[in-house]
Amino acid sequence: MSVEVGGLVREGAAFRLDEPGVDHLVVLDFSAFDWLEEDEPIVGHPRDPFSRIDIRSSSRQVRVELDSHLLAESSRPSLLFEGSFPFARFYLPREDVRAELLPSDTRTTCAYNGHATHYSVHTESSDGRDVAWSYLDPLPDASQITGLVAFYQERTDLIVDGKRLPRPRTPWSRRQLSP
Repeated sequence: MSVEVGGLVREGAAFRLDEPGVDHLVVLDFSAFDWLEEDEPIVGHPRDPFSRIDIRSSSRQVRVELDSHLLAESSRPSLLFEGSFPFARFYLPREDVRAELLPSDTRTTCAYNGHATHYSVHTESSDGRDVAWSYLDPLPDASQITGLVAFYQERTDLIVDGKRLPRPRTPWSRRQLSP
């Protein structure tokens, strides 16, 4: 279906659901529109008004490993707490990343942080595909993490103040394929 807004026609920007009970509803393709909250663009999806991010500087000792290979080590991480997410993400200065970060084709969008660039790290025993990301030009509320690097705690080993943290299971965990 086409949608007309302010004299502009957005072809294919809407469709009806073909399911009993909801077939009277129309779904809008989020990416077909320029969404604003006041004068600021909304990316990814609308933000939850009851959720927010907080970023705090820390002096915790953080070590990131993949298959016992040191990827990063820092005593100056920034911790990002996001809404009801069960743990903090550790963002590290790029200078504290020991492994070579190989740019990936993967791009993701977070409604709170902006557009992320992903990186892979290769070791002898793992391809380390998309184990890290960075926001090169984050949204204003996340400006403190500009250019810092975060590693998926679900895909790498995170040691904080000498204690190895368990790998959490989240939608970003890699599923192990059955042989």
